[in-house]
Amino acid sequence: GHRRTYIGAMPGRIIQSITRAGVNNPVMMLDEIDKMGADYRGDPASAMLEILDPQQNNSFRDHYLDLPFDLSNVFFIATANSLAPIPAPLRDRMEIIELQGYTEEEKLHIAFQYLVPRQVEENGVTNEQIEFTEEAISHIVRHYTREAGVRNLERNIGTICRKQARRIAEGKTDKLIVTSKVIEEMLGGIKIRSEGEIAERTKRSGVVVGLAWTPAGGDILFIEANVMRGKGGFTMTGQIGQVMQESMQAALTWVRSNAVQLGIQENFFAEHDIHIHVPAGAIPKDGPSAGVTMATALVSLLTNRPVRPLTAMTGEITLSGNVLPIGGIKEKVLAAKRAGVRDVILPAENKTNVEEDLTPEQMENVNMHYVSTIEEVLHIALPSNPVEERQDAEEREKVLAEQPVS
Repeated sequence: GHRRTYIGAMPGRIIQSITRAGVNNPVMMLDEIDKMGADYRGDPASAMLEILDPQQNNSFRDHYLDLPFDLSNVFFIATANSLAPIPAPLRDRMEIIELQGYTEEEKLHIAFQYLVPRQVEENGVTNEQIEFTEEAISHIVRHYTREAGVRNLERNIGTICRKQARRIAEGKTDKLIVTSKVIEEMLGGIKIRSEGEIAERTKRSGVVVGLAWTPAGGDILFIEANVMRGKGGFTMTGQIGQVMQESMQAALTWVRSNAVQLGIQENFFAEHDIHIHVPAGAIPKDGPSAGVTMATALVSLLTNRPVRPLTAMTGEITLSGNVLPIGGIKEKVLAAKRAGVRDVILPAENKTNVEEDLTPEQMENVNMHYVSTIEEVLHIALPSNPVEERQDAEEREKVLAEQPVS
């Protein structure tokens, strides 16, 4: 608040809210606390330290009141999309409860029970004039939205309802059954990659599918490696952070130190340059969880063995070749399933996370492989003989025939 000597002075928002509530023990919601800004006028995070600390907030002093006020009875709930921007001292004063993003099945239920009826009513059409099929909602979720919630899903449903309202106004009164084809006519071509892209892009050696966590949920990540004549250079691109660069260096060191066992000539690295790229180049990426993916991409490239079709992996790698646990398991596994992945390679220490966070229905048609070393990863991800290579090529062509890349 402001001191009473100023014209138009008022109490601060905390005291104002308690005044409106009329009690001294309200539940107070601090929405989007990770979006707090700081400038020359002050830093709200400093004030929040006192407000949220139960050892200090029993004598909170507002500038307008200029008297100690007891906030210890107030129940504070803060929300945030990401913990990273919240200062560490402020995080230390909170009990953190992580809420997972919605699964595709949950989004379907929410759409049919709430979103579709609301948008149909708000846009002036009736259930006799438009009908959404389950296939249509799944198509929107998979190919037109990438989010943890349902905001964009509702926006796209609203767009389709408005276009049907326009059709009715133009005299086309027949009922619209919304299918995948209708969606592509009304919303344009698909925005998110199709299932067949994994099989298509992993045709060549040196391309491996990783799994990433994002604030909008999980996503798949392609790691591409290439080699050319040179003098032992190593290039890393794709707007990657410091931690991810170090993972790439660790992966390369492990591959070089085990070159003989992998069937790579000892002088190969001195006579060639290696380049690792992580598309899409405009999106910042960081974290250690792509370590095993990078090591597999390098081995795949240098031994000329394409990775098995519809296989994805995640895990941190050490210089000794151990695979360490990582976070965001639920989101990553669900992202793999959405993308059509059939085999997921995870660190062995993350097995408990899978058992706790994922239901059998969510893991249906996905084979989980738990590994402790990079050698185990390579055994699962790469073919070991020409017969397996031919089988993989046939499987890849079968997938592409069923799910062509649009």
